Amino acid sequence: MAYRLRVRNAAQLVTICSGGQRFKVGKDQDEVEVIENGTIIVDHDGNIAAVGTEEELSKAEAFRSATYEADIDATGKVVLPGLVDGHTHPVWAGDRVHEFAMKLAGATYMDIHKAGGGIGFTVGHTRTATEEELLGSCLQRLNRMLRLGTTLVECKSGYGLETETEMKMLKVLHQARTRTPIEIVANYLGAHSVPKGMTADQATEDILNNQIPALKELAAKGEISPELIDVFLEKGVFDQAQTKYNSGLNLSTLPRDLRLGRILEAGKEAGLLLNFHGDEINYMNAGELGGELGALSISHLERVSDEGIAAMAKVPTFAVLLPTTAYILRLEHPPARKMIEAGVPVALGSDFNPNAHCMSMPMVMNMACVNMRMTMKEALVAATINAAGSLNKSATHGSLEVGKVGDLLIVNAPRWEHLIYQMVDPPLEHVVKKGRLVF
Repeated sequence: MAYRLRVRNAAQLVTICSGGQRFKVGKDQDEVEVIENGTIIVDHDGNIAAVGTEEELSKAEAFRSATYEADIDATGKVVLPGLVDGHTHPVWAGDRVHEFAMKLAGATYMDIHKAGGGIGFTVGHTRTATEEELLGSCLQRLNRMLRLGTTLVECKSGYGLETETEMKMLKVLHQARTRTPIEIVANYLGAHSVPKGMTADQATEDILNNQIPALKELAAKGEISPELIDVFLEKGVFDQAQTKYNSGLNLSTLPRDLRLGRILEAGKEAGLLLNFHGDEINYMNAGELGGELGALSISHLERVSDEGIAAMAKVPTFAVLLPTTAYILRLEHPPARKMIEAGVPVALGSDFNPNAHCMSMPMVMNMACVNMRMTMKEALVAATINAAGSLNKSATHGSLEVGKVGDLLIVNAPRWEHLIYQMVDPPLEHVVKKGRLVF
């Protein structure tokens, strides 16, 4: 029998879980499964064929007499699952380095937004960039993420705000799937901001009547492949008027047509899963709305309420927390401890974008531990099985279990915690995608 890869004798083989769990919550999020002197084997389809101790697998006839395309001795080293980044914006043109100085001088995110900066600034540059230019810069960014250990990544559109550019961005992500080893989950974010010259209601009608129909047509032709839909639920952007939900009203007493966000509902009808920005700068009832809609995940949640947390735990809806954003905008960090203790599955994302220029999930995990009081185990779970769950991919990604995709990291350190501890320059020796060495 021939196999694609064997990694043997690892001081620690960190499987995360072994029982087919799709996510971890509460006290379970603070547990990771580790095999000492472990060995993992990946078949020629790129899937994990065996996981166990070196002693167990070396005695099994099927593996003892097998041949391996690549055979790595990981003595004294650690093997972990490939990391999953639950929230990124990698398709854009025109940097915003000048805005960093504005933030340092005291300008808020919404100050810059109202002055024509922020998302609007990037939209202008992205609209004029060619598809080829956007693809080139996107691939560079994705490959840097890969070198830092990310093997599965969520990628949003959202810097077009009109049909042509939004579809151009989704085409870029579709093409990138075949041009880089990193695996992409595309997210349509036409409701990232209100375009200049439009009201929020006009922008909503454009999304419903023009963008989503174009999305459905191109998806049917195989030119784009979005799996998720996102909305930036925020004051001055897309607020309760567009979601048909008003602060202070009891969701359970409202007719169904008023309880469902119009854009999110249209996305759901187009076959997309709900994954939206909420409760970042202002409290917008995002947790409550996400629970009511049965959303897959909500990102940010710096201002989430106790009621919103309870609603998310009930579904459950994943909380994708972004410590880099709170850091760069000097916001209060999301209440990770409260969410974990309430039974919300907490995931992590880098929020890589022109405003928060971080591609490193090891750095994100370190910040989650320091600034959000998460333990290292909770952070690792949040960047593996739970981040995969937030993208509806935990059946195939996020842990080292037989039958899952053979994405793994080899860390030149005796304990897995070094991946987080050595935050900026972690001792990554190899990144493996589907059983092939890609870095």
